[in-house]
Amino acid sequence: MNKKLLTSLCCLLFPLLVMGQRAEIFLDKNWKFLKGDMPDASQADFDDTKWETVNVPHDWAIFGPFDRSNDLQHVAVMQNFEKQASVKTGRTGGLPYVGVGWYRTTFQAPTDKQVTLIFDGAMSEARIYVNGQEACFWPFGYNSFHFDATPYIYKDGQLNTLSVRLENKPQSSRWYPGAGLYRNVRLVTTEQVHVPVWGTQLTTPHVADDYASVRLLTTVVGAENREVRIVTNIISPEGNVVAAKDNIRKINHGQPFEQNFLIDAPSLWSPETPHLYKAISKIYVGDKQTDEYTTRFGIRSIEIVADKGFFLNGKHRKFQGVCNHHDLGPLGAAINTAALRRQLTLLKDMGCDAIRTAHNMPAPELIELCDEMGFMVMVEPFDEWDIAKCENGYHRYFNEWVERDMVNMLRHYRNNASVVMWSIGNEVPTQCSPEGYKVASFLQDICHREDPTRPVTCGMDQVSCVLANGFAAMIDVPGFNYRAHRYMEAYQKLPQNIVLGSETSSTVSSRGVYKFPVLKRADAKYDDHQSSGYDLEYCSWSNVPDKDFALADDYAWTIGQFVWTGFDYLGEPSPYDTDAWPSHSSLFGIIDLASIPKDRYYLYRSLWNKKANTLHILPHWTWPGREGENTPVFVYTNYPSAELFVNGKSYGKQRKLTSEESRALVGKDSLALQRRYRLIWMDVPYEPGEIKVVAYDASGAPSEEKIIRTAGKPHHLEVVTDRAQLSADGKDLAYITVRVVDKDGNLCPAANHKVSFTVKGTGKYRAAANGDPTSLDLFHLPQMPAFSGQLTAIVQSNEQAGEIVFEAKAKGLKAGKLIISVLE
Repeated sequence: MNKKLLTSLCCLLFPLLVMGQRAEIFLDKNWKFLKGDMPDASQADFDDTKWETVNVPHDWAIFGPFDRSNDLQHVAVMQNFEKQASVKTGRTGGLPYVGVGWYRTTFQAPTDKQVTLIFDGAMSEARIYVNGQEACFWPFGYNSFHFDATPYIYKDGQLNTLSVRLENKPQSSRWYPGAGLYRNVRLVTTEQVHVPVWGTQLTTPHVADDYASVRLLTTVVGAENREVRIVTNIISPEGNVVAAKDNIRKINHGQPFEQNFLIDAPSLWSPETPHLYKAISKIYVGDKQTDEYTTRFGIRSIEIVADKGFFLNGKHRKFQGVCNHHDLGPLGAAINTAALRRQLTLLKDMGCDAIRTAHNMPAPELIELCDEMGFMVMVEPFDEWDIAKCENGYHRYFNEWVERDMVNMLRHYRNNASVVMWSIGNEVPTQCSPEGYKVASFLQDICHREDPTRPVTCGMDQVSCVLANGFAAMIDVPGFNYRAHRYMEAYQKLPQNIVLGSETSSTVSSRGVYKFPVLKRADAKYDDHQSSGYDLEYCSWSNVPDKDFALADDYAWTIGQFVWTGFDYLGEPSPYDTDAWPSHSSLFGIIDLASIPKDRYYLYRSLWNKKANTLHILPHWTWPGREGENTPVFVYTNYPSAELFVNGKSYGKQRKLTSEESRALVGKDSLALQRRYRLIWMDVPYEPGEIKVVAYDASGAPSEEKIIRTAGKPHHLEVVTDRAQLSADGKDLAYITVRVVDKDGNLCPAANHKVSFTVKGTGKYRAAANGDPTSLDLFHLPQMPAFSGQLTAIVQSNEQAGEIVFEAKAKGLKAGKLIISVLE
């Protein structure tokens, strides 16, 4: 490692470390990385100069190559009712995440401070060495952890060496987990008397429009049997001090320091009004200030009422949520705040108000954004407990590590306003074991002990087991994954008298792909390994969205749903998961791997987004060779009725059916339920030209129209960025949608041109994706074929202000070009 360079860099950071009582820096630049094992790499004097230089967060596996043999698994997926093992290709994305990797860096730390290292996540089985000594082992790759590095720090002021060994075993995951230091690493320095990591617990025992009470418990270490003074100011969302306390206590037996506050006319947190406060606490011993600690929080109440459902701030509502895996598509698992914000922005516009962190602890950046942007969160830690789903899964560590992992998760996120519920697991085989309820009770008790303010759920899929053995009856909120046809039975049998759709739908579709004839069916498979965009195809164990909509609409005791999934993710390419290479990413997403919404996005938006109108037509209207053939037209809209025209000819009005009308058609019309939420014209012969839909409001007046035209010959590339300005922080991202269009700007839905990218100026090309679950094109190379006429390219800012010039080119097409500003 170039010690001269790093010495100068660290010396620049050193003033940050010695100013004030507490300082925190990210250890993100100039890491050395090696894929492979090197036992001596833990030593401080190891020569790593020939290793690759990377920045953290870093996912070593996302660069590929894709290969069928990567983590090829021969298993039976029991939760999908499989009886015999089969070869699962692409189950973990077909990417080379398995193996050992080493990371090394150096840092400078003051010799008179307490030094803590925090890892937001390290995939996986992390062994951390400081100056050649093993300082920490943490096996679970998804959890945040920290340790006291003070005993290992050099006392003469020289550079300290941090070495990290990570190992991912084969068959350790059911989806793409990523690999490496894929989340942030931070160095925190404090005085001896300080608030430890996640050392406060803030609750709001009373919440009302006229006033709210706030209870703050602060743990202080290093001051046993000494008097400590804490001065805390509560800062409003507008930046004003709205409450303050100045108290002195003697610290005994590790008891936290308690302070209580009243806030008049509080601004309540909700998805619609995500108001955030801060509690800024200054710690004194005698006349000396030793620490300052900030706790960000929201004022809100949550309540579950039997037979009535979920209440936020006293108002009844239902979760309009999605489940998301942690990967960021073409960026892999390496966390990036701008990428997360892009995902949440799309979901917000869809009307989504809740996220389930399936099936693992989230990155702190996700929870912070949910606080700020207004999403309720179900934080979930595990996909398995003591009984295995994966040969090398978490069950190997469960008995020894589960409480430590739970405590870290709970203390990390119990002050976040967005977190409204804890989940203790997903479809765990333990749910059917005779002693399974005892394990569930043990985990739920940990949640209640560490945070008595939030309810606990568990994603259960074996309904017969959990209704019979007491497992479901002892969970605060019984959560069911799919099995919508058994909700009523569960409601009637369980004492809680509520049901949560902890995981719903699992409809499969490919953006811009439509299959004929249009039928509702399970496990539909085609030679191209795609699924139809008519949103009528699903897996044998799941359903299409309309059934979940109806349950939410018809019964107060259903408290909402978390759809599988908000975004497509790497791995689990159902229904093409059994020996079906090159399928290697999911088809479940409402939004595809390239962050481009599928048709289904607009179905959810038409019901969930109450602030904007939705009028969406499918399929596209470019079908050479289908002239005269029946091509059904679906419309997703919040309007109650609409009329369809093809080249000026009316095909009549359709209106959404009432629940009674829909039930009356069951057995007569296979799409009876769908007609309650979608406008459907099943008998439309295709002819080139245009289709137009005119939407009518509740009074029958025309309110909006939309036209789709048959595309001509591909002519040029249209490029559109989601952001015209980026921050010069070296991390900010712009997502650029590239569309192949004809001379009039109509999308060419069959276009698959290979597009190349150039990026000049104060930024760089980062990745691209096209949303095709069978595409083996590498994300990090500056080229990508279009899929259904579209793709997404991602550019990243540098640390200098200026402009990014992006250009997309394809053979035979006019290039597309745009400029993005980069600001200090």
